[in-house]
Amino acid sequence: MHVKAVQQILGLLLMLFSLTMLPPVFVSAWYHDGSAPAFVSGFLVTLLTGIAIWAPVRREGRELRTRDGFLVVAGFWTLLGLFGAAPLVFVAQPSLTLTDAVFEAVSGLTTTGATVIVGLDRLAPAILYYRAQLHWLGGMGIVVLAVAVLPMLGVGGAQLYRAETPGAVKDTRLTPRITETAKALWYVYLGLTIACTLAFWAAGMTLFDAVCHAFSTLATGGFSTHDASLGFFASPLIDVIAIVFMVLAGANFSLHFLVWQSRSLRNYGRDPEFRAYLVILAGAGLFIAAYLLLSGHHDHPGRAALDAAFTVISIMTTTGFTTSDFSLWPGLLPVLLVFIMFIGGCGGSTTGGIKVMRWLLLYRQGHREVVRLIHPAAELPVRLGDTVVPQRVVDGVWGFFAVYVVLFSTMMLMLLGTGVDQVTAFSAIATSLNNVGPGLGTVVSNFTAFEAVDKWVCVVAMLLGRLEIFTLFVLISPAFWRR
Repeated sequence: MHVKAVQQILGLLLMLFSLTMLPPVFVSAWYHDGSAPAFVSGFLVTLLTGIAIWAPVRREGRELRTRDGFLVVAGFWTLLGLFGAAPLVFVAQPSLTLTDAVFEAVSGLTTTGATVIVGLDRLAPAILYYRAQLHWLGGMGIVVLAVAVLPMLGVGGAQLYRAETPGAVKDTRLTPRITETAKALWYVYLGLTIACTLAFWAAGMTLFDAVCHAFSTLATGGFSTHDASLGFFASPLIDVIAIVFMVLAGANFSLHFLVWQSRSLRNYGRDPEFRAYLVILAGAGLFIAAYLLLSGHHDHPGRAALDAAFTVISIMTTTGFTTSDFSLWPGLLPVLLVFIMFIGGCGGSTTGGIKVMRWLLLYRQGHREVVRLIHPAAELPVRLGDTVVPQRVVDGVWGFFAVYVVLFSTMMLMLLGTGVDQVTAFSAIATSLNNVGPGLGTVVSNFTAFEAVDKWVCVVAMLLGRLEIFTLFVLISPAFWRR
Protein backbone atom coordinates (compact mmCIF):
# COMPACT_ATOMS: atom_id res chain seq x y z
CA MET A 1 0.00 0.00 0.00
CA HIS A 2 1.32 3.42 -0.95
CA VAL A 3 0.65 5.40 2.24
CA LYS A 4 2.44 8.52 1.03
CA ALA A 5 0.48 8.56 -2.23
CA VAL A 6 -2.76 8.27 -0.24
CA GLN A 7 -1.63 11.10 2.04
CA GLN A 8 -0.79 13.26 -0.98
CA ILE A 9 -4.23 12.74 -2.52
CA LEU A 10 -6.04 13.44 0.75
CA GLY A 11 -4.15 16.68 1.18
CA LEU A 12 -4.91 17.79 -2.38
CA LEU A 13 -8.59 16.91 -2.08
CA LEU A 14 -8.90 18.71 1.24
CA MET A 15 -7.37 21.85 -0.29
CA LEU A 16 -9.82 21.63 -3.17
CA PHE A 17 -12.72 21.16 -0.77
CA SER A 18 -11.72 24.28 1.18
CA LEU A 19 -12.54 26.35 -1.92
CA THR A 20 -16.20 25.31 -1.65
CA MET A 21 -16.47 27.42 1.51
CA LEU A 22 -15.86 30.65 -0.42
CA PRO A 23 -19.20 30.91 -2.33
CA PRO A 24 -21.17 31.17 0.95
CA VAL A 25 -18.94 34.15 1.86
CA PHE A 26 -20.28 36.01 -1.17
CA VAL A 27 -23.84 34.94 -0.36
CA SER A 28 -23.36 36.27 3.16
CA ALA A 29 -22.01 39.56 1.83
CA TRP A 30 -24.94 39.90 -0.60
CA TYR A 31 -27.55 39.35 2.12
CA HIS A 32 -25.56 41.01 4.94
CA ASP A 33 -26.34 38.09 7.27
CA GLY A 34 -23.11 38.31 9.30
CA SER A 35 -22.06 34.68 8.79
CA ALA A 36 -19.08 35.36 6.49
CA PRO A 37 -16.41 35.11 9.26
CA ALA A 38 -17.52 31.54 10.03
CA PHE A 39 -16.96 30.47 6.43
CA VAL A 40 -13.63 32.30 6.18
CA SER A 41 -12.50 30.52 9.34
CA GLY A 42 -13.70 27.19 7.99
CA PHE A 43 -11.87 27.85 4.71
CA LEU A 44 -8.58 28.66 6.45
CA VAL A 45 -8.73 25.68 8.81
CA THR A 46 -9.50 23.29 5.96
CA LEU A 47 -6.92 24.79 3.57
CA LEU A 48 -4.10 24.85 6.12
CA THR A 49 -4.84 21.29 7.23
CA GLY A 50 -4.79 20.17 3.60
CA ILE A 51 -1.44 21.89 3.05
CA ALA A 52 -0.05 20.31 6.22
CA ILE A 53 -1.07 16.84 5.01
CA TRP A 54 0.14 17.38 1.42
CA ALA A 55 3.39 19.31 1.85
CA PRO A 56 5.57 16.53 3.36
CA VAL A 57 4.75 14.15 0.49
CA ARG A 58 4.22 16.64 -2.34
CA ARG A 59 6.92 15.00 -4.51
CA GLU A 60 5.39 11.53 -4.27
CA GLY A 61 4.75 10.25 -7.81
CA ARG A 62 3.42 6.72 -7.38
CA GLU A 63 0.23 5.66 -9.14
CA LEU A 64 -2.63 4.58 -6.91
CA ARG A 65 -3.67 0.95 -6.75
CA THR A 66 -7.27 -0.14 -6.35
CA ARG A 67 -6.69 -0.81 -2.65
CA ASP A 68 -5.27 2.69 -2.22
CA GLY A 69 -8.35 4.10 -3.93
CA PHE A 70 -10.65 2.57 -1.33
CA LEU A 71 -8.57 4.06 1.46
CA VAL A 72 -8.55 7.50 -0.17
CA VAL A 73 -12.31 7.55 -0.67
CA ALA A 74 -13.09 6.34 2.85
CA GLY A 75 -10.56 8.73 4.37
CA PHE A 76 -11.69 11.67 2.31
CA TRP A 77 -15.39 11.26 3.08
CA THR A 78 -14.52 11.07 6.76
CA LEU A 79 -12.48 14.26 6.46
CA LEU A 80 -15.26 15.88 4.45
CA GLY A 81 -17.72 15.33 7.26
CA LEU A 82 -15.35 16.70 9.87
CA PHE A 83 -14.10 19.75 7.98
CA GLY A 84 -17.42 20.41 6.26
CA ALA A 85 -18.77 20.92 9.76
CA ALA A 86 -16.23 23.68 10.51
CA PRO A 87 -18.35 26.66 9.37
CA LEU A 88 -21.34 25.26 11.27
CA VAL A 89 -19.23 25.11 14.43
CA PHE A 90 -17.90 28.66 14.00
CA VAL A 91 -21.22 30.32 13.14
CA ALA A 92 -23.10 31.96 16.03
CA GLN A 93 -26.60 31.06 14.85
CA PRO A 94 -27.60 28.27 14.90
CA SER A 95 -25.46 27.33 17.87
CA LEU A 96 -24.43 23.74 17.17
CA THR A 97 -22.29 21.32 19.13
CA LEU A 98 -19.50 19.50 17.28
CA THR A 99 -21.71 16.40 17.10
CA ASP A 100 -24.62 18.34 15.62
CA ALA A 101 -22.37 20.16 13.14
CA VAL A 102 -20.78 16.90 11.93
CA PHE A 103 -24.22 15.27 11.70
CA GLU A 104 -25.52 18.14 9.56
CA ALA A 105 -22.44 18.21 7.32
CA VAL A 106 -22.40 14.43 6.80
CA SER A 107 -26.15 14.46 6.17
CA GLY A 108 -25.59 17.13 3.53
CA LEU A 109 -22.63 15.51 1.80
CA THR A 110 -24.18 12.04 1.79
CA THR A 111 -27.40 13.61 0.43
CA THR A 112 -29.39 12.18 3.33
CA GLY A 113 -31.21 15.37 4.27
CA ALA A 114 -31.75 14.50 7.93
CA THR A 115 -31.29 17.61 10.07
CA VAL A 116 -30.76 18.78 13.61
CA ILE A 117 -31.56 22.40 12.76
CA VAL A 118 -35.00 23.94 13.29
CA GLY A 119 -36.13 27.43 12.38
CA LEU A 120 -34.84 27.33 8.80
CA ASP A 121 -37.07 30.24 7.79
CA ARG A 122 -35.08 32.49 10.15
CA LEU A 123 -31.65 31.09 9.34
CA ALA A 124 -28.91 33.11 7.60
CA PRO A 125 -29.13 32.70 3.79
CA ALA A 126 -25.44 31.74 3.59
CA ILE A 127 -26.03 28.79 5.94
CA LEU A 128 -29.04 27.67 3.90
CA TYR A 129 -27.01 27.94 0.70
CA TYR A 130 -24.07 26.05 2.22
CA ARG A 131 -26.32 23.15 3.24
CA ALA A 132 -27.72 22.91 -0.29
CA GLN A 133 -24.22 23.17 -1.77
CA LEU A 134 -23.07 20.25 0.38
CA HIS A 135 -25.87 18.22 -1.17
CA TRP A 136 -24.92 19.21 -4.70
CA LEU A 137 -21.23 18.39 -4.24
CA GLY A 138 -21.96 15.09 -2.56
CA GLY A 139 -24.67 14.15 -5.05
CA MET A 140 -22.57 12.96 -7.93
CA GLY A 141 -19.63 12.45 -5.63
CA ILE A 142 -17.01 15.11 -5.07
CA VAL A 143 -14.38 12.44 -5.69
CA VAL A 144 -15.70 11.98 -9.24
CA LEU A 145 -15.24 15.72 -9.72
CA ALA A 146 -11.72 15.32 -8.40
CA VAL A 147 -11.08 12.59 -10.94
CA ALA A 148 -11.59 15.21 -13.63
CA VAL A 149 -9.30 17.71 -11.87
CA LEU A 150 -6.49 15.62 -10.38
CA PRO A 151 -4.93 14.61 -13.73
CA MET A 152 -4.13 18.27 -14.24
CA LEU A 153 -2.16 18.03 -10.99
CA GLY A 154 -0.31 14.94 -12.18
CA VAL A 155 -2.35 12.40 -10.24
CA GLY A 156 -4.23 9.51 -11.84
CA GLY A 157 -7.84 8.92 -10.89
CA ALA A 158 -9.11 5.57 -12.18
CA GLN A 159 -8.77 3.87 -8.81
CA LEU A 160 -10.64 6.70 -7.10
CA TYR A 161 -13.51 6.41 -9.56
CA ARG A 162 -13.87 2.67 -9.03
CA ALA A 163 -13.88 3.07 -5.24
CA GLU A 164 -16.34 5.94 -5.32
CA THR A 165 -18.83 4.15 -7.58
CA PRO A 166 -19.10 0.49 -6.59
CA GLY A 167 -21.89 -1.67 -7.96
CA ALA A 168 -22.97 -4.12 -10.60
CA VAL A 169 -23.01 -1.77 -13.58
CA LYS A 170 -21.25 1.38 -12.49
CA ASP A 171 -17.82 0.47 -13.82
CA THR A 172 -18.95 0.85 -17.44
CA ARG A 173 -17.01 3.66 -19.02
CA LEU A 174 -18.88 6.06 -21.26
CA THR A 175 -15.72 7.37 -22.90
CA PRO A 176 -12.27 5.81 -23.32
CA ARG A 177 -10.60 7.83 -20.58
CA ILE A 178 -11.77 7.90 -16.97
CA THR A 179 -11.32 11.67 -16.81
CA GLU A 180 -13.62 12.17 -19.77
CA THR A 181 -16.17 9.86 -18.13
CA ALA A 182 -16.19 11.95 -14.97
CA LYS A 183 -16.54 15.14 -17.00
CA ALA A 184 -19.40 13.67 -19.04
CA LEU A 185 -21.32 12.79 -15.88
CA TRP A 186 -20.78 16.25 -14.46
CA TYR A 187 -21.93 17.94 -17.65
CA VAL A 188 -25.19 16.01 -17.45
CA TYR A 189 -25.48 16.79 -13.73
CA LEU A 190 -24.78 20.48 -14.25
CA GLY A 191 -27.16 20.74 -17.21
CA LEU A 192 -30.04 19.18 -15.28
CA THR A 193 -29.30 21.42 -12.28
CA ILE A 194 -29.51 24.56 -14.43
CA ALA A 195 -32.73 23.35 -16.05
CA CYS A 196 -34.26 22.60 -12.64
CA THR A 197 -33.23 25.99 -11.27
CA LEU A 198 -34.86 27.82 -14.19
CA ALA A 199 -38.02 25.74 -13.89
CA PHE A 200 -38.40 26.43 -10.16
CA TRP A 201 -37.70 30.13 -10.73
CA ALA A 202 -40.27 30.35 -13.50
CA ALA A 203 -42.81 28.56 -11.27
CA GLY A 204 -42.66 31.30 -8.65
CA MET A 205 -39.70 30.61 -6.37
CA THR A 206 -37.18 33.33 -5.69
CA LEU A 207 -33.88 32.78 -7.48
CA PHE A 208 -32.24 31.92 -4.14
CA ASP A 209 -34.87 29.30 -3.30
CA ALA A 210 -34.73 27.95 -6.85
CA VAL A 211 -30.96 27.42 -6.71
CA CYS A 212 -31.02 25.80 -3.27
CA HIS A 213 -33.91 23.48 -4.12
CA ALA A 214 -32.41 22.57 -7.49
CA PHE A 215 -29.19 21.59 -5.72
CA SER A 216 -31.18 19.42 -3.31
CA THR A 217 -33.39 17.93 -6.02
CA LEU A 218 -30.66 16.81 -8.43
CA ALA A 219 -28.59 15.52 -5.53
CA THR A 220 -31.72 13.74 -4.20
CA GLY A 221 -30.84 15.29 -0.85
CA GLY A 222 -33.88 17.06 0.53
CA PHE A 223 -32.45 20.02 2.46
CA SER A 224 -34.84 22.94 2.07
CA THR A 225 -34.76 26.62 2.90
CA HIS A 226 -38.00 26.28 4.86
CA ASP A 227 -39.10 24.08 7.75
CA ALA A 228 -42.18 23.05 5.75
CA SER A 229 -39.96 21.87 2.87
CA LEU A 230 -41.65 22.21 -0.53
CA GLY A 231 -45.00 22.32 1.27
CA PHE A 232 -44.11 25.94 2.11
CA PHE A 233 -44.85 27.01 -1.45
CA ALA A 234 -48.26 25.27 -1.65
CA SER A 235 -47.85 25.13 -5.43
CA PRO A 236 -48.92 22.09 -7.48
CA LEU A 237 -46.74 23.36 -10.34
CA ILE A 238 -43.63 23.37 -8.14
CA ASP A 239 -44.55 19.89 -6.92
CA VAL A 240 -44.81 18.61 -10.51
CA ILE A 241 -41.46 20.18 -11.45
CA ALA A 242 -39.87 18.53 -8.43
CA ILE A 243 -41.42 15.19 -9.43
CA VAL A 244 -39.96 15.39 -12.93
CA PHE A 245 -36.44 16.21 -11.79
CA MET A 246 -36.49 13.75 -8.88
CA VAL A 247 -37.35 10.99 -11.36
CA LEU A 248 -34.51 12.11 -13.64
CA ALA A 249 -32.07 12.30 -10.72
CA GLY A 250 -33.07 8.79 -9.67
CA ALA A 251 -32.11 7.36 -13.06
CA ASN A 252 -28.63 6.26 -14.10
CA PHE A 253 -26.68 9.34 -15.21
CA SER A 254 -24.79 7.19 -17.67
CA LEU A 255 -28.14 6.48 -19.31
CA HIS A 256 -28.88 10.20 -19.53
CA PHE A 257 -25.53 10.71 -21.22
CA LEU A 258 -26.18 7.95 -23.74
CA VAL A 259 -29.61 9.41 -24.54
CA TRP A 260 -28.07 12.83 -25.06
CA GLN A 261 -25.21 11.41 -27.13
CA SER A 262 -27.49 9.35 -29.38
CA ARG A 263 -30.25 11.99 -29.48
CA SER A 264 -32.75 9.16 -28.94
CA LEU A 265 -35.10 8.42 -26.03
CA ARG A 266 -35.15 4.74 -27.02
CA ASN A 267 -32.21 4.07 -24.71
CA TYR A 268 -34.51 4.65 -21.75
CA GLY A 269 -36.96 2.03 -22.97
CA ARG A 270 -34.20 -0.49 -23.65
CA ASP A 271 -32.78 -0.31 -20.15
CA PRO A 272 -34.34 -3.02 -17.92
CA GLU A 273 -33.44 -1.23 -14.69
CA PHE A 274 -35.05 2.03 -15.81
CA ARG A 275 -38.21 0.19 -16.87
CA ALA A 276 -38.42 -1.57 -13.50
CA TYR A 277 -37.78 1.77 -11.75
CA LEU A 278 -40.75 3.40 -13.49
CA VAL A 279 -43.01 0.39 -12.90
CA ILE A 280 -42.29 0.42 -9.15
CA LEU A 281 -42.87 4.18 -8.91
CA ALA A 282 -46.13 3.97 -10.85
CA GLY A 283 -47.41 0.90 -8.98
CA ALA A 284 -46.66 2.31 -5.52
CA GLY A 285 -48.07 5.72 -6.46
CA LEU A 286 -51.37 4.26 -7.76
CA PHE A 287 -51.78 2.02 -4.72
CA ILE A 288 -51.18 4.84 -2.23
CA ALA A 289 -53.44 7.27 -4.12
CA ALA A 290 -56.26 4.70 -4.11
CA TYR A 291 -55.71 4.00 -0.40
CA LEU A 292 -55.85 7.72 0.45
CA LEU A 293 -59.15 8.07 -1.43
CA LEU A 294 -60.81 4.88 -0.16
CA SER A 295 -59.83 5.60 3.45
CA GLY A 296 -61.34 9.09 3.24
CA HIS A 297 -58.02 10.81 4.00
CA HIS A 298 -58.41 12.69 0.70
CA ASP A 299 -61.69 13.44 -1.02
CA HIS A 300 -60.25 14.91 -4.22
CA PRO A 301 -58.70 12.43 -6.70
CA GLY A 302 -56.30 14.99 -8.16
CA ARG A 303 -54.91 15.98 -4.78
CA ALA A 304 -54.61 12.34 -3.71
CA ALA A 305 -52.77 11.46 -6.92
CA LEU A 306 -50.35 14.39 -6.60
CA ASP A 307 -49.67 13.74 -2.91
CA ALA A 308 -49.12 10.04 -3.53
CA ALA A 309 -46.89 10.56 -6.58
CA PHE A 310 -44.80 13.26 -4.92
CA THR A 311 -44.28 11.33 -1.69
CA VAL A 312 -43.52 7.98 -3.34
CA ILE A 313 -41.04 9.55 -5.75
CA SER A 314 -39.44 11.67 -3.01
CA ILE A 315 -39.01 8.65 -0.73
CA MET A 316 -37.93 6.08 -3.33
CA THR A 317 -35.42 8.43 -4.93
CA THR A 318 -34.25 9.14 -1.36
CA THR A 319 -34.74 12.89 -1.85
CA GLY A 320 -36.85 13.36 1.26
CA PHE A 321 -38.80 16.48 0.29
CA THR A 322 -42.24 16.63 1.89
CA THR A 323 -45.48 18.42 1.09
CA SER A 324 -47.51 16.67 3.80
CA ASP A 325 -46.76 14.64 6.94
CA PHE A 326 -46.91 11.06 5.66
CA SER A 327 -46.55 9.72 9.22
CA LEU A 328 -50.18 10.79 9.75
CA TRP A 329 -51.44 8.89 6.71
CA PRO A 330 -53.84 6.05 7.48
CA GLY A 331 -53.26 2.32 7.85
CA LEU A 332 -50.17 0.71 6.41
CA LEU A 333 -49.01 3.70 4.34
CA PRO A 334 -46.32 5.14 6.69
CA VAL A 335 -44.65 1.73 7.10
CA LEU A 336 -44.99 1.01 3.37
CA LEU A 337 -43.15 4.24 2.60
CA VAL A 338 -40.34 3.27 4.99
CA PHE A 339 -40.04 -0.05 3.14
CA ILE A 340 -39.89 1.86 -0.16
CA MET A 341 -36.79 3.63 1.21
CA PHE A 342 -34.91 0.35 0.90
CA ILE A 343 -35.46 0.19 -2.86
CA GLY A 344 -33.77 3.45 -3.84
CA GLY A 345 -33.19 4.63 -7.40
CA CYS A 346 -31.12 3.23 -10.23
CA GLY A 347 -27.45 2.33 -10.05
CA GLY A 348 -25.28 5.23 -11.19
CA SER A 349 -27.74 7.84 -9.90
CA THR A 350 -27.40 10.27 -6.99
CA THR A 351 -29.87 8.24 -4.91
CA GLY A 352 -29.30 6.03 -1.90
CA GLY A 353 -31.00 2.77 -1.01
CA ILE A 354 -30.12 -0.74 -2.15
CA LYS A 355 -30.83 0.25 -5.80
CA VAL A 356 -33.33 -1.09 -8.31
CA MET A 357 -30.60 -3.01 -10.16
CA ARG A 358 -29.77 -5.11 -7.11
CA TRP A 359 -33.44 -5.84 -6.38
CA LEU A 360 -33.93 -6.78 -10.02
CA LEU A 361 -31.00 -9.20 -9.90
CA LEU A 362 -32.26 -10.69 -6.64
CA TYR A 363 -35.68 -11.24 -8.24
CA ARG A 364 -34.16 -12.86 -11.35
CA GLN A 365 -31.94 -15.07 -9.21
CA GLY A 366 -34.90 -16.11 -7.06
CA HIS A 367 -36.95 -16.91 -10.16
CA ARG A 368 -34.07 -18.99 -11.52
CA GLU A 369 -33.89 -21.04 -8.32
CA VAL A 370 -37.63 -21.77 -8.48
CA VAL A 371 -37.30 -22.97 -12.09
CA ARG A 372 -34.30 -25.12 -11.10
CA LEU A 373 -36.52 -26.99 -8.64
CA ILE A 374 -38.59 -28.08 -11.62
CA HIS A 375 -35.68 -28.57 -14.06
CA PRO A 376 -32.60 -29.40 -11.92
CA ALA A 377 -30.32 -30.08 -14.88
CA ALA A 378 -31.20 -26.95 -16.84
CA GLU A 379 -28.58 -24.27 -17.52
CA LEU A 380 -30.39 -21.05 -16.61
CA PRO A 381 -28.28 -17.88 -16.70
CA VAL A 382 -29.51 -14.69 -15.04
CA ARG A 383 -30.34 -12.15 -17.72
CA LEU A 384 -30.96 -8.43 -17.80
CA GLY A 385 -32.55 -7.74 -21.15
CA ASP A 386 -30.38 -9.54 -23.69
CA THR A 387 -27.32 -9.50 -21.43
CA VAL A 388 -26.22 -12.51 -19.39
CA VAL A 389 -25.16 -11.36 -15.94
CA PRO A 390 -21.89 -12.98 -14.77
CA GLN A 391 -22.32 -15.23 -11.75
CA ARG A 392 -19.69 -13.19 -9.91
CA VAL A 393 -21.95 -10.13 -10.14
CA VAL A 394 -24.94 -12.10 -8.83
CA ASP A 395 -22.81 -13.39 -5.96
CA GLY A 396 -21.68 -9.84 -5.24
CA VAL A 397 -25.30 -8.67 -4.99
CA TRP A 398 -26.13 -11.44 -2.53
CA GLY A 399 -23.03 -10.53 -0.53
CA PHE A 400 -24.04 -6.87 -0.47
CA PHE A 401 -27.54 -7.77 0.68
CA ALA A 402 -26.23 -10.03 3.47
CA VAL A 403 -23.80 -7.40 4.78
CA TYR A 404 -26.53 -4.75 4.52
CA VAL A 405 -28.93 -6.78 6.70
CA VAL A 406 -26.24 -7.46 9.32
CA LEU A 407 -25.19 -3.80 9.53
CA PHE A 408 -28.78 -2.57 9.61
CA SER A 409 -29.65 -4.96 12.44
CA THR A 410 -26.51 -4.10 14.41
CA MET A 411 -27.02 -0.33 14.22
CA MET A 412 -30.72 -0.62 15.03
CA LEU A 413 -29.87 -2.67 18.13
CA MET A 414 -27.36 0.00 19.13
CA LEU A 415 -30.09 2.65 19.06
CA LEU A 416 -32.47 0.39 20.97
CA GLY A 417 -29.73 -0.11 23.54
CA THR A 418 -29.59 3.64 24.23
CA GLY A 419 -33.32 3.79 24.95
CA VAL A 420 -34.73 4.76 21.54
CA ASP A 421 -38.16 3.25 20.89
CA GLN A 422 -38.53 0.51 18.27
CA VAL A 423 -40.36 2.53 15.59
CA THR A 424 -37.92 5.42 15.83
CA ALA A 425 -34.85 3.14 15.87
CA PHE A 426 -36.01 1.18 12.82
CA SER A 427 -36.91 4.24 10.76
CA ALA A 428 -33.84 6.24 11.87
CA ILE A 429 -31.44 3.56 10.64
CA ALA A 430 -33.57 3.00 7.52
CA THR A 431 -33.53 6.69 6.63
CA SER A 432 -29.82 7.08 7.48
CA LEU A 433 -28.46 3.96 5.79
CA ASN A 434 -30.62 4.61 2.72
CA ASN A 435 -29.77 8.36 2.70
CA VAL A 436 -33.40 9.51 2.71
CA GLY A 437 -33.99 12.01 5.55
CA PRO A 438 -37.47 11.83 7.11
CA GLY A 439 -38.53 8.90 9.27
CA LEU A 440 -41.18 7.91 11.78
CA GLY A 441 -41.51 8.37 15.52
CA THR A 442 -39.37 11.16 16.98
CA VAL A 443 -37.37 11.57 13.75
CA VAL A 444 -40.35 12.32 11.51
CA SER A 445 -39.09 15.85 10.84
CA ASN A 446 -35.66 16.17 12.53
CA PHE A 447 -33.15 14.39 14.75
CA THR A 448 -32.96 16.97 17.53
CA ALA A 449 -34.38 14.53 20.12
CA PHE A 450 -31.47 12.10 19.66
CA GLU A 451 -28.60 11.89 22.13
CA ALA A 452 -25.05 12.41 20.87
CA VAL A 453 -24.26 8.68 20.69
CA ASP A 454 -27.40 8.06 18.61
CA LYS A 455 -26.40 10.78 16.17
CA TRP A 456 -22.92 9.28 15.75
CA VAL A 457 -24.47 5.90 14.96
CA CYS A 458 -26.57 7.60 12.29
CA VAL A 459 -23.49 9.44 10.94
CA VAL A 460 -21.75 6.09 10.40
CA ALA A 461 -24.92 4.72 8.78
CA MET A 462 -25.08 7.69 6.40
CA LEU A 463 -21.46 7.24 5.34
CA LEU A 464 -21.95 3.51 4.84
CA GLY A 465 -25.03 4.17 2.74
CA ARG A 466 -23.40 6.85 0.61
CA LEU A 467 -20.43 4.66 -0.24
CA GLU A 468 -22.65 1.57 -0.61
CA ILE A 469 -21.18 -0.23 2.40
CA PHE A 470 -18.29 -2.13 0.79
CA THR A 471 -16.06 0.91 0.28
CA LEU A 472 -15.92 1.42 4.06
CA PHE A 473 -16.57 -2.15 5.16
CA VAL A 474 -13.57 -3.49 3.20
CA LEU A 475 -11.26 -1.42 5.42
CA ILE A 476 -11.99 -3.58 8.47
CA SER A 477 -11.15 -6.76 6.60
CA PRO A 478 -7.77 -8.27 7.61
CA ALA A 479 -7.17 -9.22 3.97
CA PHE A 480 -7.19 -5.52 3.01
CA TRP A 481 -4.17 -4.79 5.20
CA ARG A 482 -2.11 -7.84 4.26
CA ARG A 483 0.74 -7.34 1.83
